[in-house]
Amino acid sequence: MLSPTLRDGLQAYAIGPKIRLIRLKKKMGLVELGRHTGLSPAMLSKIERGQLFPTLPTLLRIALVFSIGLEYFFAPERDKPTVGVARHQERLRFPETPGAKDVAYEFESLDFPAVQRLLNSYFAEFRPVSVDKLRRHHHPGAEFIYVLSGTLSVHLGDDEHVLEAKDSMYFDSSVSHAYRRRAGKSCSAIVVTTG
Repeated sequence: MLSPTLRDGLQAYAIGPKIRLIRLKKKMGLVELGRHTGLSPAMLSKIERGQLFPTLPTLLRIALVFSIGLEYFFAPERDKPTVGVARHQERLRFPETPGAKDVAYEFESLDFPAVQRLLNSYFAEFRPVSVDKLRRHHHPGAEFIYVLSGTLSVHLGDDEHVLEAKDSMYFDSSVSHAYRRRAGKSCSAIVVTTG
């Protein structure tokens, strides 16, 4: 049980409301956030409502899902950095969908230390999956892909675009889309999203 002083001090940071705000901004439900973090939706709900204060490891698990640093929750608005350096050894790799079979890609956030980014950038490695197992998704804004190696199929609406190494593509990401590596060698790309 926290003393009133500690409780008031922690509430001043508004960690729960900040988590809820970024979760809703990303159009993610509590169940989906729970799958990504390994935390129960009930626990996440209590954290968002200020009934429970997360430990730093728990808060970091949540922050990594949203590609943000812990300073997002603690730094005053005026002190938030405009520069963020992401060291290779500090990046974490996430599957397209946690716990799913036939994952089409894994990704790493390239800009997670930067607070209040105007865009999000990722390094992605793609796997060969059959067209019928693709998981289409969409989100507000735009997306840019630059293929580093291999051959990548981008399924956008009813169209399929095949990109080779050094090809790039920009598209409206509110249109349903999915990716898959074409048969053959490994495939990787830089993916940048806005919105």
